[in-house]
Amino acid sequence: MLDRPNPAPEAPCLDPFALAKALSGVHFIGGRYVPARSGRNFAVVNPATGEAVAEAADGDAADVEAAVAEAARAQKEWARVPARKRGALVHKAAALIREHVEELSRLVALETGKALRTESRVEANNVADIFEFFGGLGGELKGETVPFSPEVLDITVREPLGVVGAIIPWNIPMMLMALKAAPAIVAGNSIVVKSAEEAPLAVLRIVELMNRVLPAGVFNILSGQGPECGAPLVEHPLVKKVTFTGSVETGKIIYRAAAEKLIPVTLELGGKSPMIVFADCDFEKTVQGALTSMRFTRQGQSCTAASRIFVERPIYERFVAEMARRVDAMVMGDPLDEKTDIGTIISPGQFEKVRGFIEEGKATAGATGRACSAMPSDPALRKGLFIQPHIFTGLGTESRLVREEIFGPVTVVFPFDDAEAVLAAANDTEFGLAASVWTNNLRIALDFAHRIEAGLVQVNQNLVVQPNLSYGGVKASGLGKEASLESMLEHFTHKKTIMVNMA
Repeated sequence: MLDRPNPAPEAPCLDPFALAKALSGVHFIGGRYVPARSGRNFAVVNPATGEAVAEAADGDAADVEAAVAEAARAQKEWARVPARKRGALVHKAAALIREHVEELSRLVALETGKALRTESRVEANNVADIFEFFGGLGGELKGETVPFSPEVLDITVREPLGVVGAIIPWNIPMMLMALKAAPAIVAGNSIVVKSAEEAPLAVLRIVELMNRVLPAGVFNILSGQGPECGAPLVEHPLVKKVTFTGSVETGKIIYRAAAEKLIPVTLELGGKSPMIVFADCDFEKTVQGALTSMRFTRQGQSCTAASRIFVERPIYERFVAEMARRVDAMVMGDPLDEKTDIGTIISPGQFEKVRGFIEEGKATAGATGRACSAMPSDPALRKGLFIQPHIFTGLGTESRLVREEIFGPVTVVFPFDDAEAVLAAANDTEFGLAASVWTNNLRIALDFAHRIEAGLVQVNQNLVVQPNLSYGGVKASGLGKEASLESMLEHFTHKKTIMVNMA
């Protein structure tokens, strides 16, 4: 038997270690927990201690085949459910997620190393919010009447695409899954998610919770490696849409594979987001905004992290000093401890990558790297993947720290004197995901907002992705939009024209 009884508790479980073990070694396909067809698993490691806390099913093409077959079967019936009823079911499932927010917060903190208070609990609440938001949009799947001829009734209707394949990363796995799954499902599609190898547990639990309300097969999830599990999902002939968040390199591979099938894709591929600070800004608010913008509480592991900060020269030295002082006051420690502000890097590979960037920056002539916050003193965390946040000054614009996405707690701060020059510097990147401008001059703010090459520009704030606000990049940051009604209509349905000759 491939399937087994539900191994996880029905009620919320606030012991993340116990829940992690209960969720070990399974996918969720067709309304059931099932192990990998191969019988293979891989370890899920707590990055704060280096200890394995669970195993995840190591999926391959056989698991993909089973999941897509279930999704294709379920989608035909799901598409016949009235759109508002589909939305109502998703909204009902969101209420169940709300009941499990604390459980999910602790579980994702355990597997990702993100601090419970500052990051993981916020993400879990956002997930419920996203499903609630899209659950209310079922009635917006509207068509149009088109003036063509008095004798011909010409209308358009929105129809689902079919089976959606979604591949998600590890930095905010629950939230990014929700941004893909919620609009896809409400629009009448079914979905197969491939979770990140480093963070498969909390998303698995969410899919199981959603399946208590949704028909079996509408929402499925696999764990596994990219080439063995992700690639077969993208290439499967019954997958009619792929949505992916991750690296530029992997995004290009997925785009090429999707092109062979001529299916639509949504790609969110990262950024090197500029933060531009003018001397007339609200200084206190803007310094605090820099900490938020850099996502230091997420260890900088964010596509929208303000990893390039440009500060007008009259306040530059003061700004850098105050920013460093405030980061220095943040507490690094056990992600499950309520006192912790900053947790860990996700994996040894990412740890070495970030550390390599820091060492390269420190070795650069004329550069200064300020290490902030104190490493944890708890002996139980000595093997944890903790890295002090670093604020670099004195680097040239051709430095790798300035050009490449680090995905760690590292930012580079520059002084500027000329508005046009700083705008050119901000746009001098292959990426174009997000940016922020900090000034009390509305004319400058709007001018820069229009001319910065980014999909999302915020003035005097830098919030994370919010439901109902269109989100997506330009240039190498990707294709398509997420988080909005637009994303559901344009990326998870196709428009059919129907003409009725009444003559």
